[in-house]
Amino acid sequence: MEAGSWWKRNGRRVTVAVRLVLVLSVALGAAWWFLLASVAVTTHTVVSGTISAEVMGTGTLESRTSAIIGPKIGGLIVRIAADQGDHVKDGALLFQLEDSDVRQQVGMAEAEVAAATATLDRLKATRNRAEAVLAQARIDRERVGELTARSVVSQQDLDKAVEALSIADSELSVAEAAIIEGQKRLLAAERSLEYQRARLHDTTIEAPFDALVVRRDREPGDVVTAGSSVLQLVSTDEMWITAWVDETELSRLAEGQPARVVFRSEPGVAYGGVVARIGREVDRETREIVVDVRVQKLPANWAVGQRAEVYITVDRREDVTKLPAALVLVRGDRTGVMLDLGGEARWREITVGLRGRESVEVTGGLSPGDVVVNPGAAGSGSLRDGRRIRPR
Repeated sequence: MEAGSWWKRNGRRVTVAVRLVLVLSVALGAAWWFLLASVAVTTHTVVSGTISAEVMGTGTLESRTSAIIGPKIGGLIVRIAADQGDHVKDGALLFQLEDSDVRQQVGMAEAEVAAATATLDRLKATRNRAEAVLAQARIDRERVGELTARSVVSQQDLDKAVEALSIADSELSVAEAAIIEGQKRLLAAERSLEYQRARLHDTTIEAPFDALVVRRDREPGDVVTAGSSVLQLVSTDEMWITAWVDETELSRLAEGQPARVVFRSEPGVAYGGVVARIGREVDRETREIVVDVRVQKLPANWAVGQRAEVYITVDRREDVTKLPAALVLVRGDRTGVMLDLGGEARWREITVGLRGRESVEVTGGLSPGDVVVNPGAAGSGSLRDGRRIRPR
């Protein structure tokens, strides 16, 4: 009874005391954990090396020389000699239009030229005859004139000789005018023949340069109009990425700068490239500028228009102290890192120089061989100055 009475009188106090002890234990454990227990971290040893600053742009694979091939005249396609994916040589047959009507027109034009040539030959013969008649009329006029002066022939004979000379001269003029007209008709016939032959040539469409056929829009039996697309060709002599780069990087860009090209079809492979030309007009909505980066080697499988990222090297420094950019911390207006100094994390302020895509140049505060703690591996807020650390 005495024990039961005591518990009734003091039970509440005991319970409160136990709770206080538990809370204090938890608090002490948490304090020990946050202040004294070591944190498992990963570290990085500072080294010397090469660092490159790159400008990134996104674009598509294009050919510097391309052409959409269509006929100059309308007609029926009777044959297509090239298909998508084919390589064709300069001057190779691409497709053929039905040409029977045009060949008939060529034959008619050739006949017109032959007829005009024959007519011109006849007119020239007529002119030669008129020249001979005129020469004889002049001789007769002189002889009759002499005889008239000696009163051998009458004045009437002299008038007839003068009239004959005048008629011969007129006939020669007519013959020469006819020749001029015949020459013009022959020229017109020759021009018509040249035109019809050109149309006949236009029924056979050939490759304008060594190229790859990237698209085929028509099939044999299709009727096409002048200028409509049948095939699309690209030259593979010079392929480049037409990339869009932010205008803020314009001052750092120059032709001839080396670049890396990463196609989205092969994200783990970088192909060499070089800046071929820089655009001179900024897109007024995106504030980006076009930069053409020539690709020095293409993937085994590629397609015009496929997307890729280009990384243009705008600066490069050798034998500098470098550090992964992820290890750099910014606290207010100060930049620094957490060092591993004898098992403790210690803050050290640093100065940063050239910034690369993944690394930065450290110009002050660190030396090769220093061990830097990865702050992300310790958890947010747990890596304070002086905190004990251990390798993970």
